[in-house]
Amino acid sequence: MGILDSLFGRTKPVQPDLDQLFGVPSAALTLEAAAGFRPTGLGSVCFASVEGGAFDEVERQVRDLLDADTERGGVPVEASKDSYGYSWLLARHAPGELPELVNDLHAVNSELEAHGFGPQLLCSLVGFRDAEGRRPLALVYLYKRGTFYPFAPVPGGGEKRDNPLELEVNAMLGNDLRLEKDLTRWFPVWGAPGL
Repeated sequence: MGILDSLFGRTKPVQPDLDQLFGVPSAALTLEAAAGFRPTGLGSVCFASVEGGAFDEVERQVRDLLDADTERGGVPVEASKDSYGYSWLLARHAPGELPELVNDLHAVNSELEAHGFGPQLLCSLVGFRDAEGRRPLALVYLYKRGTFYPFAPVPGGGEKRDNPLELEVNAMLGNDLRLEKDLTRWFPVWGAPGL
């Protein structure tokens, strides 16, 4: 950062740090102990698709990588597009296999990044539910910011968020994850696979 950047108040953007994803299992222990939320075994990665053979090939490689365990009983990855045209890859594991789920999410992000498609990565999320299984919660990783935030839609409430729960979870996880301080970046991910 140069002197002009300092004078004009410009800062360097936060760089993605995919290894931050490996903090999710620790955060899950905190969430369960403090609020009763447990992992669902579902997680997904959202990215903007690009037309062309190179991107199609990388996406196929990522799906093949995640589907490698299907012959041993693993669940194939599911691909979908949302109403905004963004692509999602949904990985499924048993709820007790959170480290394996995080490894899958990390692998998807890493593969796309390694092949030059990092700018297309938007976010990854890991799903949680309360002890009664009624209240959904996601820990959302913003790729371009290298930070997490909680997203808690109100069950059956259309597009309403449980803001008090999101703030409570944010306060709980300050020692476990790099959290997004700018609340305007806590984007809703309505209908996201894995939530």
